[in-house]
Amino acid sequence: MQLRWASVSKMHQAVLLTLLLYSSLQAQENSFTFNSIHMESLPSWEVPNGHNLTLLCLVDISTTSQVRPQHQVLFYKDDILVHNVSSREHTESFFISQARIFHSGRYKCTVILNNKEKTTPEYQVLVKGVPNPVVTLDKKEVTEGGVVTVTCSVKEEQPPIYFTIEKVELDTKVVKQTRQKTSTQNFVQIDFLIEEQDHVLVFRCLAGIMSGIEMQTSESIRSEYVTVQESFSTPKFQIQPPGMITEGEQLYIKCTVQVTHLVREFPEIIIQKDKAIVATSKQNNEAVYSVMAMVENSGHYTCKVESSRISKVSSIMVNITELFPKPTLEFSSRQLDQGKILDLFCSVPGIPVANFTIQKENMVLSQDQNFSKIADNRDSGVYSCTAGIGRVVKRSNPVPIKVCEMLSKPRIFHDAKAEVIKGHAITISCQSINGTTPVTYHLIKATNVFLELKMKSNDPAAFTDKPLKDVEYQCMASNCHSHPDLHSEILRVKVIAPVDEVTISILSSNEVQSGDEIVLRCSVKEGTGPITFKFYKEKDDRPFHETILNDTQAFWIEKQASKKQEGQYYCTASNRASFTTSPQSSILTVRVFLAPWKKGLIAVVVIGVVIATLIVAAKCYFLRKARAKQKPVEMSRPAAPLLNSNSEKVSEPNVEANSHYVPQNMDVEYTEVEVSPHEPHQALGTRATETVYSEIRKVNPNVMENRLSRTGGSLDGT
Repeated sequence: MQLRWASVSKMHQAVLLTLLLYSSLQAQENSFTFNSIHMESLPSWEVPNGHNLTLLCLVDISTTSQVRPQHQVLFYKDDILVHNVSSREHTESFFISQARIFHSGRYKCTVILNNKEKTTPEYQVLVKGVPNPVVTLDKKEVTEGGVVTVTCSVKEEQPPIYFTIEKVELDTKVVKQTRQKTSTQNFVQIDFLIEEQDHVLVFRCLAGIMSGIEMQTSESIRSEYVTVQESFSTPKFQIQPPGMITEGEQLYIKCTVQVTHLVREFPEIIIQKDKAIVATSKQNNEAVYSVMAMVENSGHYTCKVESSRISKVSSIMVNITELFPKPTLEFSSRQLDQGKILDLFCSVPGIPVANFTIQKENMVLSQDQNFSKIADNRDSGVYSCTAGIGRVVKRSNPVPIKVCEMLSKPRIFHDAKAEVIKGHAITISCQSINGTTPVTYHLIKATNVFLELKMKSNDPAAFTDKPLKDVEYQCMASNCHSHPDLHSEILRVKVIAPVDEVTISILSSNEVQSGDEIVLRCSVKEGTGPITFKFYKEKDDRPFHETILNDTQAFWIEKQASKKQEGQYYCTASNRASFTTSPQSSILTVRVFLAPWKKGLIAVVVIGVVIATLIVAAKCYFLRKARAKQKPVEMSRPAAPLLNSNSEKVSEPNVEANSHYVPQNMDVEYTEVEVSPHEPHQALGTRATETVYSEIRKVNPNVMENRLSRTGGSLDGT
């Protein structure tokens, strides 16, 4: 309906636009005004469902024209255009035939003239009541397990529609099932299963439609009758023999059912005792359970007859009288040591004569009431006995009996292939090879029980410990045997302590006087010997001293210290628990200083060297001056000295007499000087020593005479 209104609206809008253009041309020279505009509803704003409804739009217009102007009137429902008309009248109407709930809403009208527009307020239209639905069925007769399809429709209304359909037993008026569904159509179809205990049925349908925020509902309309036929009857029990049933009699429990000819195949019949299925049948209308009656067969029996959708049940209680009570197996002890006597006795209270057997598991040990033997560990097991009178044989409750074999002395051992390192985990194992399990082992550390372990086999019991020092372990084992606990030998475990906290120190001060003794000590806080100590100096890669001791400290001694021993020292220590790098001490700095007397001796030597240097320098100075004076003396001599045939000097006994120049105011003295041949500037071409005469002027004869007159030999004064 809304789609139809929308298409009509588009057409009307086109017509409206044309009329408005025309009317605007006509009214351009005239003036007008809207005095009032409002709506009315006939018969009222609230009408019953299916009644006719007329909406009126009344407009009052004043104009200067002699002819009433033509104006456009538009009707809206919930802001959607539903009707429009061009008119010159005061009143225009919108007619709704057989109003339905979907016509409910808020209506208004708008009047358009030229470029002026006027709209009324919104008016609420309410259509009350939902038409009664129509209920139809696909069948009027149905068999249990069948399906009835119910159709419920409200053709006058638009969806969504909320339907509620109920299945009602006509005789009892009981609502057996209710189905609800919201449909996007104006009808709904729902299938209902016909169950057992359904006889004559009717279906009731109710329709609901939302009107604004309110749900309006129709009356509940009833369908025609549906007659239900049984597919099969409720099952019935038959018990044989009738009356009291005694143990030993044959018990028959039969369950029968009547099946209608409309059923294509027999339903399944199941007989249950409590929850256990004891008999079934699918081929005919009965199932039978047959068994020799025993007290255990007493109880609650159920017979179920089931098809794919239908199930019917009946029950019965069966009581069976006991012929004699269950036998009792008496025993000397549930647990006994190997080698003790095992006595068993089977009895039935009040029945002296019966057929008895005594069994271990499924093996018959005796066909008498008594059984006795010396117990062996293989005799452990579950025992029972039976008593029989006629066909009735009853078994006693099972009795578990355990024969305990004494444990062998446990042995103790550990898995360490090498020495045990302090704090490292080791496994201590205890094992008794023989003896009844389970075996309880206690590990004793020193004198205290340390750990406990229960083994279900004769495999070793493994205990884990992390010893910190040398320790003694012992195992204690026990089982169900009455013998006291057995102890193993003592296992002594040697624990190696790794080297810890290496320290280097000097027994005296860090500053040592040269010549004194230096004693370095390398010590560890803890460590098992032998320990390898190594002493290093500064950045040397190799130790200058190494020793292996069964002690926690080692020494290095230097009897006389010198500057050579000055420097930085450190040491390392390791034992067989050191797997990687050896622990290293901190750095120790040693300084060596000179003794005071050595410092004085060095000062004296230095001073002596300085003095000797000064003396030599002075002698060199005077010799240099003497050489400078030799040249003028040689130039003043008349001739060179005579040489003999052997290149020897010819002595001149009176040198002074031959002098041609003698000063008057001073004495002149000549000195004979020999010149060695290694002085090249004085060599005369011979390898012999020359004698040179120098003239010496005596300024102060009293002071210098003796000193200068005695100077002779080589130039160096030797």
